[in-house]
Order: sequence, then structure tokens, then C-alpha cells
Amino acid sequence: MGKTIRLTMAQAVAHFLKVQMTIVDGKKVPIFGGVWAIFGHGNVAGIGEALYQVREELTTYRAHNEQGMAHAAIAYAKANFRTRFMACTSSIGPGALNMVTAAGVAHVNRIPVLFLPGDVFANRAPDPVLQQIEDFGDGTVSANDAFRSVSRYFDRITRPEQIISALKRAMQVLTDPLDCGPVTLSLCQDVQAEAFDYPESLFDEKVWTTRRPQPDADELANAIALIKGSQKPVIVAGGGVLYSQATKELAAFAEAHGLPVVVTQAGKSAINETHPLALGSVGVTGTSAANAIAEETDLVIAVGTRCQDFTTGSWALFKNDNLRMIGLNIAAYDAVKHDSHPLVTDAREGLKALSAGLSGWKAPAALVEKAAAEKKVWMEAADRAMATTNAALPSDAQVIGAVTRTLGGENTTVLCAAGGLPGELHKLWPATAPGSYHMEYGFSCMGYEIAGGLGAKMAHPERDVVVMVGDGSYMMMNSELATSVMLGLKLNIVVLDNRGYGCINRLQMGTGGANFNNLLKDSYYEVMPEIDFRAHAESMGAIAVKVASIAELEQAIADSKKNDRTSVFVIDTDPLVTTEAGGHWWDVAVPEVSPREQVNEARKGYVEARAAQRIG
Repeated sequence: MGKTIRLTMAQAVAHFLKVQMTIVDGKKVPIFGGVWAIFGHGNVAGIGEALYQVREELTTYRAHNEQGMAHAAIAYAKANFRTRFMACTSSIGPGALNMVTAAGVAHVNRIPVLFLPGDVFANRAPDPVLQQIEDFGDGTVSANDAFRSVSRYFDRITRPEQIISALKRAMQVLTDPLDCGPVTLSLCQDVQAEAFDYPESLFDEKVWTTRRPQPDADELANAIALIKGSQKPVIVAGGGVLYSQATKELAAFAEAHGLPVVVTQAGKSAINETHPLALGSVGVTGTSAANAIAEETDLVIAVGTRCQDFTTGSWALFKNDNLRMIGLNIAAYDAVKHDSHPLVTDAREGLKALSAGLSGWKAPAALVEKAAAEKKVWMEAADRAMATTNAALPSDAQVIGAVTRTLGGENTTVLCAAGGLPGELHKLWPATAPGSYHMEYGFSCMGYEIAGGLGAKMAHPERDVVVMVGDGSYMMMNSELATSVMLGLKLNIVVLDNRGYGCINRLQMGTGGANFNNLLKDSYYEVMPEIDFRAHAESMGAIAVKVASIAELEQAIADSKKNDRTSVFVIDTDPLVTTEAGGHWWDVAVPEVSPREQVNEARKGYVEARAAQRIG
């Protein structure tokens, strides 16, 4: 038996995390960018003391909200294209449950984050302990079982030696391009403090690198034949292109074979949108150019995308009767969706192999000509949508235009998550460099924005991070604004106040519903809220300004470049106006019967639109 070292289970976790490494840009760096912690009775004496011992090698960050800190960790990993990530620890009960929503964000988006919630006493001596959930029919259940459905790997540590295999399994999941996602190691609080003679080898430095599976020969040959036999192929680029760091290969593949490229929410910034073959966003929030090509395509080359409903227009976007799909994806689960021909492989390696097999082949020139014509029409429409205005209540698009003119560029990352802004940003933000667009739209989690901005800034402190957030999301979670000030990480936060949930209000109207319970004026109230977002942001240490026009917003942003800390810009906007060009139908079920004629009319339109869906 080799040498051992006697540590508590929590100390073993801390010492293990600090020696996990990876290679970024040719340099060896710690794979964990730090640990977010809010301590309570379930983790302060165990994991808290252990993290203190390694604080020089593994930084611990204090947050104001457990969900917020987990969002920051998720954004950090996303901004690093999953090459580095963070851990989050909380106490039991509400602290742990606050992280479950964020675990859902990580799971849906397949982002690595390590959750280390405290748990009940394994020895059950003090049962029921403070904050313990008691299940009348199962003595083994705790609040942390809520993590099971939103974790790629879940383990409850009830003996100190169990952490040895659990940590190794956790790292495999966190670093695997296929299994990648959130890991929860539920740490019983008494076991955190128990000692064990751990093998010293557990704490040897380990370097993790990206696994890149090669394509199967038969699947590759089939994909090449499909492409050669197509007349109107199009590439749909998803987040997998970014995570594979295959952006150069994507552009080279498109150029070599004359293929238009459209992007999903997760895939936006996978290609420079000034590229002649880049047609922008596709689907429900797509550009008119991307959707015009997608509607006619006879072959979708889906690279690193889940093909979810916003991308496919609820599977009604692709109208060619001869449509076929190639699913180039590291996950077979995604590669075979909707009868796609699978090409299960790493995105970078798959694109290189396809290009080699297509040597000398190009799509018909008419396809590129049509793409160029459609893009010209779209760019003119986008310019009109983002043009400056003197309107008292500008649109979201006009605010995006102001931000683009003053802060846009390769060194800027725009970040958002929910509401109407993701649709407008997906269409309009000119993403020119990988990672310059950061959208959490897999889970579309309101409240991600400010905490996510903090995580993105931690990942790339040299970049300008612009957080665009509606008043609804700001009210749901804003506490990590104070954390950004505390950590000296400057964010640029644009708060668009349309006095309610404007996006869902528009959807409600579009499905025939009455204006009800979305905008503040349409909700039950005795006193209409008058929320001073400027004063609130200032109270948390930010520099904040309320502007009355697009011109004032541009001037305020320009003036803020000299600010030494997070700056917040508040502007009132119109809740009803959106960019008319582009877009596509989205399947939102309308009631079959209603006493309201508006709903019945909307139902007729819904039935007609559903007829275009490709089922299965």
C-alpha cells in the first residue's frame, strides 16, 4: 500500500480540487477557477475550514445569493468554452435548494459546474437537524435529492472514503465533451469533518485535456454523399462549434464548399457575422436571410446543435419536401434527432474530415448568390431597426443599436438570458469574435443576467462585458451587482424598463389572450410600483444613471468608459414594439374553445400553422 495522508473528507475535497489542471493556449492552468461559497451550519465547519487551508491556491469567493453564485460559475465555464469551471458550496436546506434552478441551467446547456451542498448527518444522531427535510416514507431523502434530475452525476457522501471514487467520477463528467454537465456531490455534514487515511496519489497533479472522437468511416462516407447530392445545403451552427473551438474550421469549411452558415442562440459568434456566408440567426428569432435559406434547403448540416424548437421554428421552418439532415454531433442522442443521418464526432474533427472528403466540391453558385441577396435585404432591415430615434419610449432594437455603436466590437461580450431581448439580440447583435455573444437561452432563466455577467467577466477580465436586462429579470435577481463592485470587476449593465414582462405580454396578445398579469398596469394592484432602478443600483455601489433618450444613453455609455466600477444605465422602453423583419412561428398551444372571439381566431391561425410541422 502506498503512502497516505490523514485528512478530513472536506480537506480531501479541497486538496483534490486545487491540483486539477488543464491546458489553455499552451499554458498549464488550474481547471477550477475558484469556489463560490455561502456558508451555513451544514458546510462552514467542514468544507469552510478546508477551503481556508487552500485559499492561496484555490480562491473562495463570497456571493449574496446561492442561485446567483451558481449562475456566475455557469457563465464562467461557458465563457471559457467549458475548458475551465468552478465549484459552488452551500449549507443544507434553502441554501442548497437555491442552487437547483442554476443546476437546471447548467444541465440544459451542458455546462460543467461542481455543486457541493451540505447535507444532513449521516449518523442521524441529531435528527431532525435544522433545515432538514423529513420524508415520512424514506429516511434517506434530503433536500439535495432535488439535484438528481438536474445533475449529470449525483452522489451522496456518507463515509469519508467514498469521496475518492466520487471525485474521480466527477472530474470525468465535468471534462467529458459528451457527458459534460453539472455534478452534485452531496456532503453529509458530519462526514465532512471525519478523518481518513487518504492515498497521497489522490492529490497528485492531473492535467485534463479535451477528448476529440473521430467520425465513423461509414457515417462519414454517408454524410459526404448526402452533401454532394444536395442542391441547397445550409450549415446550422450550434454551441458545440464554440465548445469544440472549431470556429476556424467552420469558416474554412463554409468557404471551401460555398455553404451558407446560420446560427442558433448557443452558436451565435461561431462565425464572424460580417463574413459573406454568415446569414445570422435562424428560426423563431432568426433573420429574414437565414430563414429564407432554411425554408428552401434540401440538406441541413446541423453542427453541434440540439435542434430545439426555437432553432427549427417548432419543426415548421424547413419546408422542402426532399429535406434531409446530417447530425454532426458528439452526442448520438442529438445526432439522430428527426431522422437525421448521424455523424457522431467532435465538431472540429468532423468538419475537417468532411472537408477533406469533399475536396474540390462546391454547392451550386446560385445558392451563394441567393444568400448574398437575402443578406443585403436583411442588413438594410436591421439598420432601420437599430437606427437612432427621438421616441420617448424606444424599442429594444433601438437600445441595442445604441449599445452597438458605443460599446460594440471584438473586445466586447454582450450577455443576456430571458424575455424579449434574446430574440432581438439574436437577430441584431453583430457578433464578430468567438464568445462575443453570451446567451443563456437553453433554460431561458430570468435572473441569470447580472450574475452571469460577473462570471463572464471573471473568465475574461480584459473584455468589456455588457449585460442587457429587462426590469423583470433585474427584479428577480440583482444581488451579484454588489459582488461585482466588491470584486472590482466592472460590468456595463443596461436596464430596459418596460414596466413588466413585456415579452410574455406580447405572446399573450399573439395567442388571443387578454392583457393580463404581465405588465404592471394589467396586474392586480392597490398601489402601482414606482421602482427607482438607478437609486437601487447606486445603493449597491454601482455608478448609475437614468437616461431619457437614445442620444442620452449613447453619451452616458461613452462617459462611463472612465468609470472604475460597474456602471448601470436605465432607460424606459416600449413593451410592444419588436423588429418586424425576420422571425418565424413558434408552437404555443392556443385553447381549442374559449368564450373570447380573439382566442378562437388565434386558434384558427394556430391550427393552420401546425399543418406545416414535420412530426417525427
